[in-house]
Amino acid sequence: MKVLILSQYFAPENVPIPSELATELAGRGHDVLVLTGFPNYPRGKVFPGFRQRWRQYSVEDGLTVCRVPLFADHSQRAWARMFNYLSFAFSSATARRFAARADVIYVYATQLTPALGPWLWRRKSRGVPYVLHIQDLWPDSITGSSISGVQGRFIARALNPWISSVYSRAAKIVAIAPTMRNTLVERGVPTGRVETVFNWAPNTHTDSSGSVRPARLDDRQVTRIVYAGNVGDMQDLNTAVRAAAAAANSGVLLTIIGDGVAKQGLIELVKELGATNIEFRQPVPLETMPVVYGAADFGLVTLKDLALFRGTIPSKFQSILMHGLPVITTVQGDVRELTEQYELGFTADAGSATSLEAAFRLASECSPSERHALRERATDIAGRLFSRTAAVTQLESALIEAAGERNIRND
Repeated sequence: MKVLILSQYFAPENVPIPSELATELAGRGHDVLVLTGFPNYPRGKVFPGFRQRWRQYSVEDGLTVCRVPLFADHSQRAWARMFNYLSFAFSSATARRFAARADVIYVYATQLTPALGPWLWRRKSRGVPYVLHIQDLWPDSITGSSISGVQGRFIARALNPWISSVYSRAAKIVAIAPTMRNTLVERGVPTGRVETVFNWAPNTHTDSSGSVRPARLDDRQVTRIVYAGNVGDMQDLNTAVRAAAAAANSGVLLTIIGDGVAKQGLIELVKELGATNIEFRQPVPLETMPVVYGAADFGLVTLKDLALFRGTIPSKFQSILMHGLPVITTVQGDVRELTEQYELGFTADAGSATSLEAAFRLASECSPSERHALRERATDIAGRLFSRTAAVTQLESALIEAAGERNIRND
């Protein structure tokens, strides 16, 4: 079949799922087209070597790519972020002729706005069927985090009718977590049209068995806990800093790798607490993550306890497991349930430094044999639940089923 990958983000931007899915589908014999914007994520500035224009057609790694203009921004200003989303939605919606060549459209919905074009085209009698791969629920992801109060309620009321229509016209909807799927069903999506497909970890071209792990003089001497990712307000790293400081006498060393709006405040908090077991490091390229995780004992996954986060699984969760590392997490909902069900590490209550301190101490008390068992389970579950091959097969099946709708109608 001929598949159109529609995503605001695509290589060389560090958002691997759309790019890796396109490559995998092409490798399975499908004809893949890509409709995307000009790369600017995460800094909000167009990458060197690219210049925005009305249309740019190219062949990139064997894929036919059409790039359309957008308002480049990734600031904390709500209006600018929304304009960024809407500008791509409208410019991609004008590429109907390019999209009409496809049998089915895959929409990577980190935000729902890229679905504007397929939704409009589907309203026509011969519109191409589309599959929504929902990464964040709307309007929850904007009204529950960056925009709240009266303004948030107004936006929700304005968006909900359109969101319901987008769902109703989708041939298939893919959720990334069980709770998200259940929420979609509660909101009226028929159970037969929505399924759960776990995201996979980015391909870092490494063995996840732990072979990159350096030798230790004594695994019980220091417990190295690493957080790698966005250092923002939603990550609630204040709680992690306070918990690590309180657990200093247990040998816990917390390393925070990354950047974001909350980083300077965390540095000041560490100084205020007088903590000497917490260090900060700059962001590192994706390809160096095997070394980062290989030098750690546990990977930390944190988020504030918001309803929208209970039905999502942060990509770092899969990445940590794929590198054979157990987790410590404060994320409630599906992440906590998976961690406890499969004994993948330790869990704590969101926002509670006392609870997280207890989890840090439990981790520090693990013997080398217990840590080895945790790593073995992490690797096993990563392969069983978060395999890229399995996920792509599920998505491919959904796309084939959706493409069949057009073939039946045209017959």
